Amino acid sequence: MKKLLYSASLYLLCTLTALAQFNNNIVVAHRGAWKTNNLPENSIASLDRAIAEGCHGSEFDVHMTADGILVVNHDHEFYGLDIEKSTYAELLTKKHPNGERIPTLEAYLTEGMKQQKTKLILEIKTSQISPERSIAVTDSVFALVKKLKAQKWVEYICFSWEVGKHLHELDKNVKVQYLNGDKTPAEAKEAGYTGLDYHFSVYQKNPTWIAEAHKLGLTINAWTVNDCAEMQNLINQNAEYITTNEPELLFEVLKQR
Repeated sequence: MKKLLYSASLYLLCTLTALAQFNNNIVVAHRGAWKTNNLPENSIASLDRAIAEGCHGSEFDVHMTADGILVVNHDHEFYGLDIEKSTYAELLTKKHPNGERIPTLEAYLTEGMKQQKTKLILEIKTSQISPERSIAVTDSVFALVKKLKAQKWVEYICFSWEVGKHLHELDKNVKVQYLNGDKTPAEAKEAGYTGLDYHFSVYQKNPTWIAEAHKLGLTINAWTVNDCAEMQNLINQNAEYITTNEPELLFEVLKQR
């Protein structure tokens, strides 16, 4: 009996530890913590810096190359090469200023999974080729996350309404926030989204939406907030997360409260 109780207690402790391991703050580094440290956006270096600074999350953007490789970059071009129309080998001919080449999603997730403090906030970029390609990218991303067993690290964001709905169809437990700002909290909830991640100006124009979202059980994030006053405003409205190019500044604002 004692052995059984010990095993049960150990299991409970491990479960609670697993639930509580990620940083409990509102700071999401936009494209990693790149600005203050003069690092390339969406690089492995900016991810590592966001982790070192203790951010709750580090946001990044995913595209698919012409030959089906998932890569991490914000713009649709990588130093003059159209990502969707280029092969991965062609992209490797270009480098970030710090010497890094464009990260594959697999390499990026593998790096992020070396720790259990900072969430990986994965934006599925909307394809410029077709809506069908956006869904294909989503399927590939989802499959890779599952293959790497990265589910507890990864939360999704997207501008494509259909991409978010598709993620919900793939896994009803997945966390996905909508970015575009053109849907009410009720519409987002109905479509299976778990949160809103709108530009802060959208909340200013729709002052009831944060409260409405919270009543529906949706989380609130805002992008891209680099101003102390707006950070304070969102904190006062109990926003769960704030995405910023200035994570160090947001940490200072939080310390002063």
